[in-house]
Amino acid sequence: MQSNRAQQCAADHWQKDLAALIDTIRLPSFGGLLEKFLASQCHFDTLLMVTYKKSLKPLILHPTNPAEQSLTLHNYINRSYILDPLFNAIQSGNLGEGVSRLIDIAPDSFETTRYYQSCYKEFDLIDEINLVIELDPKVNCAISLGRKTSRGTITRAELTRLNDIYPVVQSIIRQFWLSQSQEFVKYEKSEGPMNQAISTFGSGVLTPREQQIAGLILQGHSSKAIANMLEISLGTVKVHRKNIHTRLNTSTQADIFTLFLAHLKELDPTASI
Repeated sequence: MQSNRAQQCAADHWQKDLAALIDTIRLPSFGGLLEKFLASQCHFDTLLMVTYKKSLKPLILHPTNPAEQSLTLHNYINRSYILDPLFNAIQSGNLGEGVSRLIDIAPDSFETTRYYQSCYKEFDLIDEINLVIELDPKVNCAISLGRKTSRGTITRAELTRLNDIYPVVQSIIRQFWLSQSQEFVKYEKSEGPMNQAISTFGSGVLTPREQQIAGLILQGHSSKAIANMLEISLGTVKVHRKNIHTRLNTSTQADIFTLFLAHLKELDPTASI
């Protein structure tokens, strides 16, 4: 209770943190001040700010200190982002600017995926809140706030505060990008093998439709969700899934994921998710 009162007090007196944040828009310390400002509005255990640009790997805007970047984060940026619900929602145009929770954008069977097990459950993350900002027609910024089980899911009051300050954060992030983008885009890298990993998985064994469905299975979509997305019957999806398992000699989603990893390593021997 005392912690909640302290945060409410900080949330009501955030002007100083906001002023400090604006003062650092052109400085390397911007990311740290942004984290402090958001912490005055919402409790979180982790913060990650990245940009997504079609055909390029995500860029880390914060944290930039290598000591604060885990192996899991490096794997995400280099490879596993292709299975990330946030990345796919932005790329597909299904998620616009604003504040959203992972639970609202993730596929209905996402928690059964190996990606979820390694990137969320293993690190005890129970909730993730994302602030998405369009920097230009080709680039989006996402600020992801992670909460562990001990902290619980985000409260309605916190979510309201984030929505209230979103227009301010949106404007500041755009100004930050205008002033500092060149410090980051020089490190942009091609997707390389990841650009074709999903689309070529099962090539020569699966039909194009089965490849499409296999990719959706890997991302965590259930048969019912796939039927709705592709506008086909649930029975047709089940037939395709049965054929996929027969052709790939698999029986579970985990088996398909294992084959996907093998396929990815053929494209990129250094790959690991």
